[in-house]
Amino acid sequence: MTAVRRADGPTVLHTTVTDPLARPLLDELTHEYTARYGAPVDLDREYPPSAFAPPHGAFLLLLEGGEPVAGGAYRRRDARTAELKRIWTHSAHRRRGLARRVLRALEREATAHGYTRLYLTTGPRQPEARGLYLAAGYRPLFDLTAPPESIGPLPFEKPLETRRP
Repeated sequence: MTAVRRADGPTVLHTTVTDPLARPLLDELTHEYTARYGAPVDLDREYPPSAFAPPHGAFLLLLEGGEPVAGGAYRRRDARTAELKRIWTHSAHRRRGLARRVLRALEREATAHGYTRLYLTTGPRQPEARGLYLAAGYRPLFDLTAPPESIGPLPFEKPLETRRP
């Protein structure tokens, strides 16, 4: 685990999905998905924790006072594309720009590991996430005028800035 204290906000902790600090966030995420979609969700069955481990993946938490307030992960989709997953802000800490901070941290991390593109999907019953990704410069890979429920998972992509020597 590596923690990076940011002068402008929460500490970014590079850790694993199995870190006990992550459990409250992931439990709340699971509960939210179940409530919105009406079916139980098993995040570990969808993708094993190893999918978010280095060198091809990452899992980050934002900590305030040592407590997790937000987090997210990416996994390898292909040689140049990382797929963002499990981006979540604890319900007591919403509307503070923390999800945007998670996105920026994941974007920096993916760029540092050689990825040139990000891909993600969000559910049709998650308008907050859809708005976040659009505001953060992600391009929708679906018709924005179509009813979200008619599409299913809503895919987005974003090219990453590549660093030049």
